[in-house]
Amino acid sequence: MATNKKIIISINTTWNFVNFRVGLIKALLNKNWEITAIAPADKYVKDLKQLNCNYIHLLMHNKSTNPIRDLFLFWRFYLILYHERPAIFLGYTVKPNIYGSLAAHALGIPVINNIAGLGTIFINNSWITHLVHFLYWLALSRSAKVFFQNNDDLDLFVKHRIVRIEQTERLPGSGVDLSRFTPVPLPSLQFKKQIRFLLIARMLWDKGVGEYVAAARIVRQNHPNAEFCLLGQLSVQNPAAIDSTQMRQWKAEGMVRYLGTSDDVRVEIADADCIVLPSYYREGVPRTLLEAAAMGRPIITTDAVGCREVVNDGVNGYLCKTRNVIDLAEKIIKMLKLSPEDRTEMGRQGRAKVEREFDEKIVIQKYLDAIQEVTSS
Repeated sequence: MATNKKIIISINTTWNFVNFRVGLIKALLNKNWEITAIAPADKYVKDLKQLNCNYIHLLMHNKSTNPIRDLFLFWRFYLILYHERPAIFLGYTVKPNIYGSLAAHALGIPVINNIAGLGTIFINNSWITHLVHFLYWLALSRSAKVFFQNNDDLDLFVKHRIVRIEQTERLPGSGVDLSRFTPVPLPSLQFKKQIRFLLIARMLWDKGVGEYVAAARIVRQNHPNAEFCLLGQLSVQNPAAIDSTQMRQWKAEGMVRYLGTSDDVRVEIADADCIVLPSYYREGVPRTLLEAAAMGRPIITTDAVGCREVVNDGVNGYLCKTRNVIDLAEKIIKMLKLSPEDRTEMGRQGRAKVEREFDEKIVIQKYLDAIQEVTSS
C-alpha cells in the first residue's frame, strides 16, 4: 500500500472540477495532499491549474457505448494510474467511476466513488441499462466507499447488489458554498417589476424544458407580464438534447427567453424571482436548486428523485408532478399569486434549509473522514 500523499480525481469534464469540486480540492491541498486531476481538456483547464492541481488530459467519449473505445479508456486509465501510483483514486461521473475504478482496483489502489445521479440511462429499461448495472457492479463492489447524493439511488444500488450497504454513505448533494451564494432581495420586491421565472440546466428534454415552455404558454394567457427564461448549454451530446432549431422556434413564439450560458449563475439567479426545474432526469441533488435556495429564491421542482430533497412543499417552494404541464402551470400561478413578501419568506426558509442540510462543509468533511479511514487502514 502506497504511503504517499497523492490523490487522483477523475471527472468527465474540467468544467465539473471548477464549478463543483473547488472546495474539496482546496481542503485536500490544505491537508498537504498532492492533487492530480484527470479529465478531457476544455477551456477550464487553466482555471483548474490555477488551483495548484496537476492536470492530465484524458479523452472520454462520455455518451459512447462503443466497447472498443471503452476498452481503450480503461487501458489509458491503467497506464496513468500505474505511472502516478496515487494513494487513493476518487471517481465522479459514469466513465471515471467505471473504468477508472476498474483500473485502480487492478493496481490495488483504494477507490472512493461518488454517484451524483443516474441520468438518462436509468430512466429506460433497455439492454444498455442492464449492461451499466453489470459494469457498475464490477467497478464498485470492491470500492472502499461509495457516496450517494440521495437515498433513492443508494437503495437502488443496494437492491440490485451493485454495492453492499456497509460500503455506502449519503451526501447532501455536492453541497453549496454558503459564503459565495448569499441571499439577495427579490427583483419584484425591490423594483415592483414583472415576475421572472428561470430554469437553469443543460437544455435536455429530460430536464423538463419542454414542459416549462408549455406551462409558460398556459400561464401567460392570464398573466402576460410573467417572464420565463432559460439558462444552460444548448445542443449538448445527449440523446435527449434540445437543438438550436427548436430553441429558435420557442424564441420566435415569444414565450421564453434563452439567456445562453453563464460562468457565474449568481447574476442570473439574482435577477430571478423563482427558480423552476421540472426535471424527470435521474438527478443526484441538482446543484442549481441548492444555489438558488442559498440565494433566497423560492423553487418549483418535481416530486422526483434528487429534486424533492431540496423543497419542503409549501415552505420554500412547491413540488409538482413529473411530465405534467397542467400541474406545473398551476404551481407557477400559485407562486405568481403570492405577495413579494410571501415569496421572500419562502426564500428565507430555503436559505435556512440549505444552511442546515446542504452546506458544502458537510460534504468536504465526509470526504476527509473517508480518506483518513481508507489511508490509515
